[in-house]
Amino acid sequence: MKIAVFSPSESERKLIAATEKKFGCELKLIDEPLSAENVDQVADCDGVLLKPLGNLDDEIVYKKLADYGIKSIGLRIVGTNTIDFDLAKKYHLAVTNVPVYSPRAIAEMAVTQAMYLNRKIGEFMANMDKGDFTNPDSLISNEIYNKTIGLIGVGHIGSAVAQIFSAMGAKVLAYDVIYNPEVEPYLTYTDFDTVLKEADIISLHTPLLKSTENMLGKKQFAEMKNDVILINAARGELVDTAALIEALEKHEIAAAGLDTLAHESSYFFKKVDDAQIPADYKKLAAMPNVIVTPHSAYFTKTSVRNMIEISLRDTIALAKGERAHFVVCR
Repeated sequence: MKIAVFSPSESERKLIAATEKKFGCELKLIDEPLSAENVDQVADCDGVLLKPLGNLDDEIVYKKLADYGIKSIGLRIVGTNTIDFDLAKKYHLAVTNVPVYSPRAIAEMAVTQAMYLNRKIGEFMANMDKGDFTNPDSLISNEIYNKTIGLIGVGHIGSAVAQIFSAMGAKVLAYDVIYNPEVEPYLTYTDFDTVLKEADIISLHTPLLKSTENMLGKKQFAEMKNDVILINAARGELVDTAALIEALEKHEIAAAGLDTLAHESSYFFKKVDDAQIPADYKKLAAMPNVIVTPHSAYFTKTSVRNMIEISLRDTIALAKGERAHFVVCR
């Protein structure tokens, strides 16, 4: 069995030989994202594994996958918003994803950014770059056990964040539309507005849906504490970027840790010229009280291995007419 792997990263390439041996298949590596221009390269394949950066909305791609006898589109990521489900259904292509590859990886990044910002390290470093090695009262911080953490979304990742902060002695409040009694030892469920108003650190861990797009904007920032730290390691479009920049500039919030930004696919995961970097990224990255990382919270050895293996397992199963574990569209 041959499976096409589009846009493999350097770290994924290092796993190919061991993965082929483990699953008894051949992996065909195609450097570019799947598109109408290269879809014919899968004519000899039984399945495809994707990590799309932009929307896959060209009907010819779906039609040709079906014409070549491919039964599914395997996503090596959690997010499915890049796939046109209507076209997938039209051409009888199942869509699978990897809903859990390492919640701990993203949780650790969220906590790392929160701790960095809480101790105002970026602001100290900015002062030191100017020869100021003092400890001004404006940069005094509070220890984490004195903080209230507010989680929006308590799925696999949010739960892991709650456990870490709880173990550090922090009070954890959380809002989610789904109640999970298993996480109650680590947090207290409350409503959305209470999280906004009472949390010292707010961390987003909710999927991007029509109902969650720009869930944090000008109104929500105004409700938060002026010294709140915002962490977003979920999806960039959950936050109104212009409103976030304005809130930071007006000191309506204290700091932000961002592993994801709206419209990031035009430059994240790529090497680009300065002219291709958006102005909002430049403005945020220049602030010493902001951390921006290029959607790298997932990037651990455990995650990369699981993203390949879990997506491949389902793709092989569907190619054989067997049951897959993580089908999001059929």
